[in-house]
Amino acid sequence: MKDKETQSKISIVVALTRRNAAIGNGGNLLFRISDDLKRFREITKGHPVIMGRKTFESIGRPLPERTNIVITRNAHFKTDGVYIAKSIEEALKKAGGLDSEIFVIGGGEIYKQALPYTDKLYLTIVESDAEGDVFFPDWRNEFTKETFREERFDEKTGLKYVWVDLERT
Repeated sequence: MKDKETQSKISIVVALTRRNAAIGNGGNLLFRISDDLKRFREITKGHPVIMGRKTFESIGRPLPERTNIVITRNAHFKTDGVYIAKSIEEALKKAGGLDSEIFVIGGGEIYKQALPYTDKLYLTIVESDAEGDVFFPDWRNEFTKETFREERFDEKTGLKYVWVDLERT
């Protein structure tokens, strides 16, 4: 389903619960795991990142050392340091000529819209019963080629988690 104009690899980065793929609650991330935030920074640094307006507002500023593209239907939304797009397709088109890999970083609705175009998932799967009100869409049937896995434990939060990178099959 990839647009011919978007030859860049499209990747999603997300942290979710193993139990029900919850990713957020009340406009906030469910987890703040230091090593995972470092991994996110390392993976996305130097690449375009696409996010929804709510995700952008929860971050509060453009992410440094990345081209930030915010998707919003609000025609009056303006902020310095970001490109604005009205749809996932427009965002992918804007990012497509910028780099070989584009990252979609949330939130839930943007993940849902981007998943059909996505080539790779960078998942952080957390063992947690945290309650969420935003969930990641089901990916299991389309992304079955595992390219990386690392079991982790965060001393500060006491959370067990695993990094899993998957490619579309």
